[in-house]
Amino acid sequence: MAGTIQQIAELAGVSRGTVDRALNNRGRINPEVAKQIWQIADEIGYVPKHQRKKEQEQKKLEETYRIGVVTQLSNSPFMIQVNKGIYDAAERLLETGVQVIVKENPSVDEEAQLKSILELEEAGIQALAIMPVDCDRIREKLNDLIEEKQIPVVAFNTDIIGTKRNCFVGLDNWKSGQTAAGLMGLMMHGKGKVLGITGYFSNRAGSRRIDGFIEETRKQFPEMNLIGVQSSQDDAKEVEQIIVNAMKIFPDLKGIFVASGGQEGVKAAFDELNLEKRPYVIIYDVTPENVKALNEDTVDFLIDQEGYEQGYRAVSILEECLKHGSLPEEEYQYTEISIKTKYNVQ
Repeated sequence: MAGTIQQIAELAGVSRGTVDRALNNRGRINPEVAKQIWQIADEIGYVPKHQRKKEQEQKKLEETYRIGVVTQLSNSPFMIQVNKGIYDAAERLLETGVQVIVKENPSVDEEAQLKSILELEEAGIQALAIMPVDCDRIREKLNDLIEEKQIPVVAFNTDIIGTKRNCFVGLDNWKSGQTAAGLMGLMMHGKGKVLGITGYFSNRAGSRRIDGFIEETRKQFPEMNLIGVQSSQDDAKEVEQIIVNAMKIFPDLKGIFVASGGQEGVKAAFDELNLEKRPYVIIYDVTPENVKALNEDTVDFLIDQEGYEQGYRAVSILEECLKHGSLPEEEYQYTEISIKTKYNVQ
């Protein structure tokens, strides 16, 4: 049993106040007396209050649940809302004994994502929320975490097939692509040429949107002609160049569907081409730039996917799993497909 201040005072032949001042470096005290007090304290195993508090805090930190979060495209405007959801959840959870460690990756890169996962695993996470790169190495690593390490995994924003991840939080991207096709078909009266632009082909979210768009177009609007789908790597300059090149070859292009980021390139392309009448345009995500594009009539429709809700809910699901051992009964936790125009966007 650790010694007490009273015991030190009796052994040193001084008052409790003198012991307190010596151990906490408060007030004036004879150096020889202070040295004697510290020697006695060490001999009987006394631990000063401030040191005990520090040790308790360290122990509490060691006992804290740790949730890892891995994102991609961290610099894109869409991620502002996703990150806000993640960090708001993290702030709330920290008060309840759950630490959230976030690894943000600026691109869709399997090497960078694998490195982030390994770093989180080394940090001792007990659960993982991830915007996964759809590739074999990430697939294998996630299955290893789930099956061998018993770490629950929630995919959010973009899903990954071939894993035993516990659930997906995000947009029904296929259905949102169908929604975009329906809107485009109405604007184009079911006829004419349309261009599809996605971000990275390894980003499953964009690919699913394009696939849903293509299927619905073929089924409902057979006279609409998809001239191609091109990858922009979510870069505005690439989006601009894709549109400029396409319209030089197909000046009668009637519709453009941008399924991923880089939407600012749409206006830049139209400015460069100096069109009398622009094609109809559908884009994704309520960001300041996209709201401006709607209000300036650069685009016609914006499909939002509730980025804040995705980030917040993914982390909160894992909190429930760690604390109560419960996961959602439904595998797919879809957010709303919200259609915005300049009349209802905020």
